[in-house]
Amino acid sequence: MKIIKGTDVCVIGAGHSGCEAALACARLGLKTVIFTVSIDSIALMPCNPNIGGSSKGHLVRELDAIGGEMGKNIDKTFIQSKMLNISKGPAVHSLRAQADKQKYSHSMRKVLENQKNIIIKQAEVCELIWKKIDNSDFGYIKKITGVKTFTGIIYECKAVVLCTGTYLKARCLCGESITYTGPNGLQAANYLTDSLLSMEIEINRFKTGTPARMDKRSIDFSKMEEQFGDEKVVPFSFSTDPDSVQIDQVSCYLTYTNENTHEIIRKNLDRSPIYAGVIEGTGPRYCPSIEDKVVKFPDKERHQVFIEPEGLYTNEMYVGGMSSSLPEDVQLSMYRTVPGLENCEIVRNAYAIEYDCINPKQLYPTLGFKKIEGLYSGGQINGSSGYEEAAAQGLIAGINAAQFILGKESLIIDRSEGYIGVLIDDLVTKDNYEPYRMMTSRAEYRLLLRQDNADLRLREKGYRVGLISKEQYDEVVKKKKLIEDEINRLKNVKIGASKKNQSFLEKYGSTSLKTGSNLAELLCRPELNYDILQELDPDRTELPSQVIEQVEIEIKYEGYIERQLRQVKQFKKMENKKIPPDIDYDDVPSLRIEARQKLKSFHPVSVGQASRISGVSPADISVLLIYLEQLHHRQSYIDGGYK
Repeated sequence: MKIIKGTDVCVIGAGHSGCEAALACARLGLKTVIFTVSIDSIALMPCNPNIGGSSKGHLVRELDAIGGEMGKNIDKTFIQSKMLNISKGPAVHSLRAQADKQKYSHSMRKVLENQKNIIIKQAEVCELIWKKIDNSDFGYIKKITGVKTFTGIIYECKAVVLCTGTYLKARCLCGESITYTGPNGLQAANYLTDSLLSMEIEINRFKTGTPARMDKRSIDFSKMEEQFGDEKVVPFSFSTDPDSVQIDQVSCYLTYTNENTHEIIRKNLDRSPIYAGVIEGTGPRYCPSIEDKVVKFPDKERHQVFIEPEGLYTNEMYVGGMSSSLPEDVQLSMYRTVPGLENCEIVRNAYAIEYDCINPKQLYPTLGFKKIEGLYSGGQINGSSGYEEAAAQGLIAGINAAQFILGKESLIIDRSEGYIGVLIDDLVTKDNYEPYRMMTSRAEYRLLLRQDNADLRLREKGYRVGLISKEQYDEVVKKKKLIEDEINRLKNVKIGASKKNQSFLEKYGSTSLKTGSNLAELLCRPELNYDILQELDPDRTELPSQVIEQVEIEIKYEGYIERQLRQVKQFKKMENKKIPPDIDYDDVPSLRIEARQKLKSFHPVSVGQASRISGVSPADISVLLIYLEQLHHRQSYIDGGYK
């Protein structure tokens, strides 16, 4: 048996999570081997051909702010870009870009191949190698020492990051047909699950799905609504030159299902593996199949269908909104009832895919396993869905695997600091019975966690870890200073109630002044903006557009922002109340049985995290706080008296 020594980190899987994990480890100076069942599947987009979208765009920009790669890669390979929700407030603005799928994958592969410290290995990892070590918190824990491939080669390493996506014991279902493969017919990973089970890792079974792909030449686009990209494209990455992304964009198209579509689906539900009981896994509630939509929303007369190009290299078109696991003949009949698809030809059938994943309550907020030293996990194996959620987790898991090896402090982003923090906190503190999808409604501090200020919020963390350069960090420091100075200046520029000023306000439909004001107060008015106010502020210094954007938002929403900052202050107090890892919950008086069981199961690291576990009530938290205070006083007495 051959043993390969000298590896620091083994990353299992080269999807969106694995790529970010491997790049983070390598860029932090660690020798990294990334394993994939097929090198052609690196950064594969097996489902939708886009990056970003509502709330997901926030994740990509945050990932970029910390030092991830996804934002840079989509900026190089997009074919249409759009800022969503612009009719609403800035908290929910989200960037979404249509990708050239093949180009995206090839571009990310090129980044990995040319990254110092990374070795790409096409091989199936079938076993984790570990040993027992003493641990005061759990009696003993397991410590990762390496991985074993299907061909019997052992790679010794100091940490492993699991990024297996939807490949573990995967099977694809299309009606009565079942193929035991991963997405797009790629090889499944059939052995690693057994190794995880032998390590007492709890495994769940989830499912997701994808719609058919159509031949562009068989589609009548004249019966559909054309969807254009933004006239001025905003890049995902803060380091991308905005001028470089102003390109000619392709169109997408919108059409709708109808009653004929729904009738065909209803008549063939018995042939759907979802409703025939063939599928064991739980599917995503927020991204349902067309069968689920028809069954669960019987009064809805139509559903949106988006026809999107897979890239410039192909005639394949993605049929967004109509994922399915119905048989091929039913699929063709169903799709051909949709306006514009009457003569469509299916290139790839829609299918559902089942796969194994872990229960993420076994993880710390670092995405490291609580009872297995050196083992980290990111992406769909953690029970999430989506490329963006996967990439964000991969980055954090990779960073923390590296920090563990280097003996440095872990990176934890909390709920008040980023959507990445919300995502991870929800995964590790809640019982997740279906694939988790990020949404803006999940972020309670979303006015602070906007996609436009991700660099201001998180660049420092990336710099402290070592993924952001001094030059990049200095740019953000300079940007912050410009924003603060301009806000203060606007608050100190006085505007009197002169006739000239009153005429200006009247011109823009704004209420006249009864007494003097300042420019910041005028900027709060919805009908006025920074550019318009230049007429009253001729001596202002020219500022970058990104600075102006932040100045406007900070001033217009100042009251709401201050209120959320007060809420965050209270939140931080609870997060800073740490729970000893060796706490005996049976020793906590008046704690309800359900709360006791949940706290034992999740092992929360703080009172704040404990408060978000389902089944733990505010009364339980009050009891826990009293107990911890008593514990603190007892410990102080033992250590030499009260201080």
